[in-house]
Amino acid sequence: MWIPTEHEKYGVVIASFRGTVPYGLSLEIGDTVQILEKCDGWYRGFALKNPNIKGIFPSSYVHLKNACVKNKGQFEMVIPTEDSVITEMTSTLRDWGTMWKQLYVRNEGDLFHRLWHIMNEILDLRRQVLVGHLTHDRMKDVKRHITARLDWGNEQLGLDLVPRKEYAMVDPEDISITELYRLMEHRHRKKDTPVQASSHHLFVQMKSLMCSNLGEELEVIFSLFDSKENRPISERFFLRLNRNGLPKAPDKPERHCSLFVDLGSSELRKDIYITVHIIRIGRMGAGEKKNACSVQYRRPFGCAVLSIADLLTGETKDDLILKVYMCNTESEWYQIHENIIKKLNARYNLTGSNAGLAVSLQLLHGDIEQIRREYSSVFSHGVSITRKLGFSNIIMPGEMRNDLYITIERGEFEKGGKSVARNVEVTMFIVESSGQTLKDFISFGSGEPPASEYHSFVLYHNNSPRWSELLKLPIPVDKFRGAHIRFEFRHCSTKEKGEKKLFGFSFVPLMQEDGRTLPDGTHELIVHKCEENTNLQDTTRYLKLPFSKGILLGNNNQAMKATKESFWITSFLCSTKLTQNGDMLDLLKWRTHPDKITGCLSKLKEIDGSEIVKFLQDTLDTLFGILDENSQKYGSKVFDSLVHIINLLQDSKFHHFKPVMDTYIESHFAGALAYRDLIKVLKWYVDRITEAERQEHIQEVLKAQEYIFKYIVQSRRLFSLATGGQNEEEFRCCIQELLMSVRFFLSQESKGSGALSQSQAVFLSSFPAVYSELLKLFDVREVANLVQDTLGSLPTIVHVDDALQAVKLQCIGKTVESQLYTNPDSRYILLPVVLHHLHMHLQEQKDLIMCARILSNVFCLIKKNSSEKSVLEEIDVIVASLLDILLRTILEITSRPQPSGSTMRLQFQDVTGEFVACLLSLLRQMTDRHYQQLLDSFNTKEELRDFLLQIFTVFRILIRPEMFPKDWTVMRLVANNVIITTVLYLSDALRKNFLNENFDYKIWDSYFYLAVIFINQLCLQLEMFTPSKKKKVLEKYGDMRVTMGCEIFSMWQNLGEHKLHFIPALIGPFLEVTLIPQPDLRNVMIPIFHDMMDWEQRRSGNFKQVEAKLIDKLDSLMSEGKGDETYRELFNSILLKKIERETWRESGVSLIATVTRLMERLLDYRDCMKMGEVDGKKIGCTVSLLNFYKTELNKEEMYIRYIHKLYDLHLKAQNFTEAAYTLLLYDELLEWSDRPLREFLTYPMQTEWQRKEHLHLAIIQNFDRGKCWENGIILCRKIAEQYESYYDYRNLSKMRMMEASLYDKIMDQQRLEPEFFRVGFYGKKFPFFLRNKEFVCRGHDYERLEAFQQRMLNEFPHAIAMQHANQPDETIFQAEAQYLQIYAVTPIPESQEVLQREGVPDNIKSFYKVNHIWKFRYDRPFHKGTKDKENEFKSLWVERTSLYLVQSLPGISRWFEVEKREVVEMSPLENAIEVLENKNQQLKTLISQCQTRQMQNINPLTMCLNGVIDAAVNGGVSRYQEAFFVKEYILSHPEDGEKIARLRELMLEQAQILEFGLAVHEKFVPQDMRPLHKKLVDQFFVIKSSLGIQEFSACIQASPVHFPNGSPRVCRNSAPASMSPDGTRVIPRRSPLSYPAVNRYSSSSLSSQASAEVSNITGQSESSDEVFNMQPSPSTSSLSSTHSASPNVTSSAPSSARASPLLSDKHKHSRENSCLSPRERPCSAIYPTPVEPCQRLLFNHIGDGALPRSDPNLSAPEKAVNPTPSSWSLDSGKEAKNMADGGKLISPPVPPRPTQTASPARHTASVSPSPAGRSPLKGSVQSFTPSPVEYHSPGLISNSPVLSGSYSSGISSLSRCSTSETSGFENQVNEPSAAPLGSGPGYGGGGSEEPVRKESKTPPPYSVYERTLRRPVPLPHSLSIPVTAEPPALPPKPLAARSGHLENGTRRTDPGPRPRPLPRKVSQL
Repeated sequence: MWIPTEHEKYGVVIASFRGTVPYGLSLEIGDTVQILEKCDGWYRGFALKNPNIKGIFPSSYVHLKNACVKNKGQFEMVIPTEDSVITEMTSTLRDWGTMWKQLYVRNEGDLFHRLWHIMNEILDLRRQVLVGHLTHDRMKDVKRHITARLDWGNEQLGLDLVPRKEYAMVDPEDISITELYRLMEHRHRKKDTPVQASSHHLFVQMKSLMCSNLGEELEVIFSLFDSKENRPISERFFLRLNRNGLPKAPDKPERHCSLFVDLGSSELRKDIYITVHIIRIGRMGAGEKKNACSVQYRRPFGCAVLSIADLLTGETKDDLILKVYMCNTESEWYQIHENIIKKLNARYNLTGSNAGLAVSLQLLHGDIEQIRREYSSVFSHGVSITRKLGFSNIIMPGEMRNDLYITIERGEFEKGGKSVARNVEVTMFIVESSGQTLKDFISFGSGEPPASEYHSFVLYHNNSPRWSELLKLPIPVDKFRGAHIRFEFRHCSTKEKGEKKLFGFSFVPLMQEDGRTLPDGTHELIVHKCEENTNLQDTTRYLKLPFSKGILLGNNNQAMKATKESFWITSFLCSTKLTQNGDMLDLLKWRTHPDKITGCLSKLKEIDGSEIVKFLQDTLDTLFGILDENSQKYGSKVFDSLVHIINLLQDSKFHHFKPVMDTYIESHFAGALAYRDLIKVLKWYVDRITEAERQEHIQEVLKAQEYIFKYIVQSRRLFSLATGGQNEEEFRCCIQELLMSVRFFLSQESKGSGALSQSQAVFLSSFPAVYSELLKLFDVREVANLVQDTLGSLPTIVHVDDALQAVKLQCIGKTVESQLYTNPDSRYILLPVVLHHLHMHLQEQKDLIMCARILSNVFCLIKKNSSEKSVLEEIDVIVASLLDILLRTILEITSRPQPSGSTMRLQFQDVTGEFVACLLSLLRQMTDRHYQQLLDSFNTKEELRDFLLQIFTVFRILIRPEMFPKDWTVMRLVANNVIITTVLYLSDALRKNFLNENFDYKIWDSYFYLAVIFINQLCLQLEMFTPSKKKKVLEKYGDMRVTMGCEIFSMWQNLGEHKLHFIPALIGPFLEVTLIPQPDLRNVMIPIFHDMMDWEQRRSGNFKQVEAKLIDKLDSLMSEGKGDETYRELFNSILLKKIERETWRESGVSLIATVTRLMERLLDYRDCMKMGEVDGKKIGCTVSLLNFYKTELNKEEMYIRYIHKLYDLHLKAQNFTEAAYTLLLYDELLEWSDRPLREFLTYPMQTEWQRKEHLHLAIIQNFDRGKCWENGIILCRKIAEQYESYYDYRNLSKMRMMEASLYDKIMDQQRLEPEFFRVGFYGKKFPFFLRNKEFVCRGHDYERLEAFQQRMLNEFPHAIAMQHANQPDETIFQAEAQYLQIYAVTPIPESQEVLQREGVPDNIKSFYKVNHIWKFRYDRPFHKGTKDKENEFKSLWVERTSLYLVQSLPGISRWFEVEKREVVEMSPLENAIEVLENKNQQLKTLISQCQTRQMQNINPLTMCLNGVIDAAVNGGVSRYQEAFFVKEYILSHPEDGEKIARLRELMLEQAQILEFGLAVHEKFVPQDMRPLHKKLVDQFFVIKSSLGIQEFSACIQASPVHFPNGSPRVCRNSAPASMSPDGTRVIPRRSPLSYPAVNRYSSSSLSSQASAEVSNITGQSESSDEVFNMQPSPSTSSLSSTHSASPNVTSSAPSSARASPLLSDKHKHSRENSCLSPRERPCSAIYPTPVEPCQRLLFNHIGDGALPRSDPNLSAPEKAVNPTPSSWSLDSGKEAKNMADGGKLISPPVPPRPTQTASPARHTASVSPSPAGRSPLKGSVQSFTPSPVEYHSPGLISNSPVLSGSYSSGISSLSRCSTSETSGFENQVNEPSAAPLGSGPGYGGGGSEEPVRKESKTPPPYSVYERTLRRPVPLPHSLSIPVTAEPPALPPKPLAARSGHLENGTRRTDPGPRPRPLPRKVSQL
C-alpha cells in the first residue's frame, strides 16, 4: 500500500534506473528526486528536472538528504537544508555541464578547457565543504574561492549575476529591494572595476654576475633611490657572490632573494630607480700580482641602475641583464648611480671586464598578507624583507621599532707626513656603557645577518674619501642609554706586508644626558689622532673628550682648535620608544617642573605627530593629570591640547591610532570629574561661535566633539559608579543647556561672512557620531527627541549656501545610518525630519546621490511583509511625503542627457538605480489600505490623471533594457513583480474614474502601451531560459506575461465603444504580444483582433484600416524573428471560429486568408534569411514576397523595400544583371517630374527627377557589370533625352560617351552564354513559394549540369534528386519529403530577326540568343510502334516539350516559374530533316572559319568532315534513304511529300558542302594528314554514287552555300555582298573556340539511349569537334538528367583526332598567351593589332590544286569552264577594282580551278598580295586560343562571343541560330558596290556607284551568276537566292523591339495567350 512520506522527501540518485517496470521512472546518476509516497522498498515521485513525469523507483537507488517542505500537500515544495553554497554549486554545475558541451560544439576551445578546470576545482572544493572537517576560517576561505569561481563561470557563459551575502545566495523576498540593489551593484562593480592596489612590493632575485675575469669575491648591494629628491628610500639588500659570480649560499634563498615592501602608488614612477653597487674583496689594485699583498680590502667594482617604470609595462619574470658601469675616477664612486641616471657619460664607462648582472625582478600588488597567500611558494622557500627607510605611510599601534640608521658620509684627513695621500679604511663598533663591544647589531642589509663590526671600502690615495654607505643599527632600547659608536681610521699599505695602521678615531654617544637621543641629521665628528698601537678598549680614556665640532663651537673650547681632520656621519632614528624631542620629555615630566606646565601645553601643538602618537597614553594621562591638579588654571589649555590630539588622529597617517584612544577611554581613563570641565569649556566655545570673528579654533573644537563626548560620557559613568549616581539631574541639565546652545547657533543664518556656516557645517559633519555616546546615558526616545530638536533647528532656506546644504544632508544620512535610527521607537520620531530634508532637496534636484543613499538606507530597514503597526505607519508617512517627488525625480533624471566620462556616467547610473530601487521598495511595502488612501488623497480627477500618467511613464522607464545591466535578471524580475502588482491596483482606478463620459484617451493609451512593453520584455521570455531557471521563475512569480495579458483583455472589454479610439493604433502592439510563443497568452489576445474588426466594420462598413495595419506590422515583427507556424495556424483557427456568425463573414475570411498567406511567405523568408551565404532560395523567397506585396496587397512602400532587399541580395551574390532588373522595378514607379520625395531607405530628400536619374545610373552600371550592355544602351538613350531636353550638354556628353563605350564593349569583350536548367520542386517539405512548382534557372558562368545539380542539393540538403525527366505523379506531390528534378533546357529566342540576318557579328547575336527568353525546349527521343532492328530511324520519334515562363530570363531573379508547358511529337522524317539541317549548318560554319583563318589548326574541320563522310559511307544517310525514300513509305505517308523532297535537297546540299569543304581542306591540310584527306576524298565519291549523283559540277555551279555567321563585309551598313574567291575583307575573326555544334536537343543528341546509327550520323561530328573544343560548358543530353556521351564518340573519330592535344594542354597554352602584355601577345584575329580599320586585312593567297583531283566524274571540258565569280563570294563583283586599290581585298577562301587556257602564273599575278611588311597580321606567329575563364581587357579581346557558347552541349552561338530557308542576301551584278574600307566615319555606303568591269581571268567553277556559256540549273529550295532590288533594312537597334520588356518589368505587353507552336525546323526557331 502506498503511504505518503513524512521525512523521506528529497534524495539524490546514486545508481541509474532504466524504469523498465510498469510505471517505472527512468533516472540517471546525479538526478535529484522529490519523493511523494513509499511502499515496500519502492518510492513514488518525480525527478526535479522534469516534474511533470511521475513514476516509481527502488528506494535503494536513492540517497536521502535532509530537506524542509513548504506548502504541504498536492503542491508541496521541497527545499534541501544543506548549505546554500552547496545547493548553488550543484545547480550551477548542472547548468554549466550542458553549456560546456556546447562550447565544444561551437569550437570555443579556450573557454572549454578553462571552464573544465574551474568545474574540477569547484567539485574539489565542494568535497571539502561536504566533509565538514574545516575550521571556521578555512570554511570561509573555501566558500570565498567557490563563489569567486562560480561568478567567473557565470560571467563567461553570459549567465545571471547572483546576489550574495556572506557567500550565500540571497532570496530577494527576504530583503528589501534597496538592499538587493546594493548587493547586485557591489558584485557588479567588483566585476567591472578591479580595485587598484594601494600597496606594492618589488621581488628581487640575484642570479649571477657574468664577467670575463672575476677571480674575487663580491658584495652586491641593492637599494631603491629617488632621483627627484636625491636620496635612498629603502634599506639595503646585501648579498655575497663567490669567485664565479654566483650567490655564496645558493641553498638559502633568503640570502639571494628579497622583497622590497610597502611601496606606495606614488613611488611607482619613472624617477624611482633600483641601484646596484658591487664591491670586490681582494687586492688594492685589480691588476696586482697575487703575492703582492695577502690582506683583503673592500674595493669599488661597478654599479648598475634600472628605472622601476620599466617593470610597470609587464610583470615579466624573465631574467634581466643589467649593464655594469665603473666611474672614471674613484673619488666619484659615491655618486656613480646619480651620474648613470643623469647619463653624464664623461664620468663613467663600462667596466673593463664588460660585466653583466643577471637578476629577476617582479612587481607584486596588494597588501603583504594577500601577497603571502598568493605567492606562498616564494615565502615558503624563504625571502628576506627589505623595508622602506623610516616609518611606513601608516603607523600601526602595535608596531615596535628601534632602528638607528647611520650613513658613513665622508672624511677629511691630513697626509700624515707621507708624500702621497692615504688609503683610508673606517672600522665601526658599537660600545655599551660598560665598555664592552655590542655583538651583532650592525646590519649591512636585509640579506646578511648582523655583524659586530663594519669595515668601509678603501679608496686609493684619497685624503678626502666619500663613502655614503648606509648601515642599520637595530639596538635594543635598554642598551641605548650610555652606548656610543666608535669609528677607527686606518691607513692601508699597498706594500707586501699590507699592514693597516691606526692613525685616529672618532666617537658619538647615542643618547644625551637629558634622555634625548642623538638628533637626526649630519654630524661633523672630531678625528682624534692616536698612535698605531693605541688601545681603545678602555672607553673612559676618550669619552670625556669632545666628539663633535658643533659642540666645540658652542663651548668655544680653544684647546682643540688645532684639529683640522674631520669625519661626517648622518643619523636617522626610527623608534616607537625613544624620542629626540625635548618638549615632549618636558611635558611627560611635568611634575618635576610645575612652573613649565603652561609652556609645555603651548608647545604640544608644535611637536611632530609621530612623537605624540608614540607616547599617546602617557600624553593623555599627563593632560588629565594636569586637569585634576588645577582645572581652573589649566582647564582651557588642557581642553585645547586634547582637541589637538583628537584631531591629530583624523590624519590618515595616524588614523589607526583611534582604536588606541578608544581602548584608553574604555580601560585606562580615570578622570571621574573631568566631564564637568569638558562640558563647561565646550559650552563656552559654542556660545562664542556667533560672536567670534575667527572661527578656525572653534571649528577644531567642533571637529573633535565625538571624542570630547566620549570623554564626557566615560567620565560621568566613572563618577556615577564612584558616587552611586549623584548629580544625575545636574548632568542632564548641563547636556540640555549644551544642546540648547548648539540649537541656537545652528538656527543662526550666516549674514555676509561664511565663517558661521562653515562652523555649522563642521558641527553637523561630526554630530551624528555623538548619538551612540548619548545612548549610553539616556533613553532612546530622549536621545531621538534631542536629535530631532537639534536637526529641526536648521534653517530651511535651501538657496543660502549650497555647501552647508550638502553637509546638512550628510548629517541626515549619518543619522539614518546610526544605531539610533535602527530602533523603531526612535525611527518614528526622526523620520519626519529626515523626510522633510529629503523632500526639500529632491524638489530642488540637488545632492541627488546623497538623497538616493539616504532613501536606500531608510528602506533597507523596512523588510518585506513586515505587518507591524509601526512599519505600516512609516509607510503612510513616506507615501504621503515622498511618492510623488520620487516619481518626478526619476522622470527628471532619466530625461537628462547622460553625462560624458566614465566616472560621471557611473554615478548617473548609480543614482538612477538607487532611486528606482527605493520606489520599488516603497511600492512593494504598500498594502491595499495604502493604495486606497493614496487614491483617495487626490482632490480632483486631474490630479489623479497626472499621477497615473506619471507612474505609467516611470514604469515604462523601469522596463527599459538599459535600466539595469543585462545579467541582473533577479533585479528585473523583482521589479516586474512590483510593477504588475501596482498596475493591477491602479487599473481599478482607471476603470472607475476614466470611462464613459470621463473617458481619457491619453491615460488609457499610456496604460495599454505600458502593458504591451511589459509583456514584450526580454527577461520575461521564459522560453529562452534554461529549464532550471524557468522552473525557479515560475515557482516564484508565475508567468507574468499571461497575468498582464488577461488584464489587457479585461480592460479592453471594459472600453465599449471607446475601442474605436484605439483602432488601428493598438493593432501593432497587440500583434506583437500575440507573436510571443506562449499559448495561453495567444488564446487570450488573438480574439481582440476579431473585436477590432467588428468595431471597425460598425464604424466604416469595412476593416481596411485593420487589414493595412496588420500587414504592415506583420512584416516588421516577423523579420525580427517573432512568430512561428503554430501562431499562423492558431491565428487562422481562432479568428475563423470567431467570425462564423458575423454578417461580414466573407470579407473577414478573405482578410484572414490574406494575412495567413502573408505569414506563410514571411516565415519562409525569415527561415531563408537565416542561411549564411546568398543562395537561390533567399532570392526566390524575396521575389515571392515582393510579388505578393505588389499583386495581392498593393503595398507600394513594402514592395519598394523588398525591391531593395532583393537588390542587395543580388549584389552580394554578384548577380549584376538581375540586380539591374530589380532596381528597374523601382525606376518604373517614378516619373521624370520635379515632385519632391521624402527621405527613404538610403535615399536623401530629393526630387523625383533626381532619384530617377540616380536609379538610371545605378541600373546602367549594373547592366555594364553584368555584361548586358544592350539594355544599358536603351537606358543611356532615355537619360540622354532628358539631358538634351534640359540642355544639360555636359551630362549629355558623358552619357553619349558611356553609350559609345557600351557599344565598344559589345564588339570587343567576350561574353559567356549561360546554360539553362529546368528544376522541379516536389513534396510538401519545400517552402511555400517552391512547393510543387517547376522553374527554369539561368546557370552561372561555366556551370555545367552536374555542378548545378550539386549546388541545388547543397541549398536543399534534405532533397532527393530524381533520376528521370518524366512528370511526377500525385504521390510525389503529396509526399512529406523534398524531391528535386533537374535537367538542361534550350532557350528559344522570341525574335529571330537579328539571328537570321547575315553579316551580324556573333558578338551581337550571342546576346539575342540568351536574353529575353520566355520559351525553353527539351527533347526526349522515343520509339513509336515496332522498332526496326535494321533501321531504327523508321520509328525514332522525338517528344518536344516547350516551357513558357511567367517572366523572361534574365529578370529580377535567376529563375522563374513555368507558367505553361506544351508537348508536341516530331515524326522520324521531321527529325531527320532537322538533323541534316543542323549538320549542314555546322559544316558551313567550320568551312567559313577555316577560309577566313579563324582556326588555329584545321583539325576541327577534319574531324567534322571525317565524321559526316565516315557515317555516310557506313550507311548513315543511306539509312534515311531506306527509311523515307522507299515506295512503301511514300505511299503510306502521302502528306510527307514536301518533307521527303526537303530531305532529298538537304542530302544534295550536304554533298555539295562536303565537296567544297574537301577543297578547302586540301588547301590547309598539313602534310602528315594527307593520307586521311585522300581517304576522305575517296569515301566522298562513294557517297555521291549512293546519292545517285553522276554529274555534280553543273549542279554545283549554281548552288551557293551560305554561311550562317554572315559573310565579312567591307561596310557595316551596306547590303551584304558575295564572297569572292579572288578577294575578301576579313572582319575581326571569330575565336577558334567557336566551332558550332548541332542543336543538342535534336534526335542526334548524344545519349546512351540513342541508336548506333544516330551516333554514326551526327554524334561523330560532335565528338570530333568536342576534342578540340575548349568550352567548360556541360555536355547535356536531352534524353535523361544524367548526360553521358555516346560510346561511339571517340572510337569513331579518325586517328588524327584522337591524337590531338589534350584539353588541359590547350588551356595551359591559352592561359600563358593571355597573360602576355599587349606588346608580347602574338598578333592574331583574336588579339588584333590596334591599327587603322583599313589595315586590318588578312593578306593571303590560296595556291592551286585546292579541289580534289581524283574525281572521276568530272570531264575535261567541265574542267575548262570559263571563269565566273565564285558562288561563295559575298561581294558583288568588284574584285578587279578592289585589287587595283592596293590589293586590299584578297585571300579568296576557295581558289579557282586551273584550266588548260589559263596559266597558274597569270592567275597568281592577278591576285598577288601586298608586301608582307604592310600586313599587321602576317607573320610566323600563329594565333592562339584564349582561355574562356580569363578576363581580357577591351581592345585585346576576340570579338567573338562564341567563347561563351556551349559547344559540347550543342549550344553554340551558331548551332542555336535559326537559319531561314532564304538564309542570305546577294547583290546583283549591276547593283551599286559597297563602299571601300574607311570611306566614311561609319563605313557607310558612300563609295562609287560605277559598275566595275571585270578583267578576263580564269573564274572559279562555282558561281551564282549566269554567263553565255552556262545554262541555269535549278537550286534546292533552301539554297535559292531571291533577287532583291534594294538592300535589306538596317539591323534593329539593340533591344529596340524588346524595350517594352525593360519598361514593364520584363513582363510581356500582350497578356493574351501565345499561339501554340507547331513542330518546326531549327531554321525557323
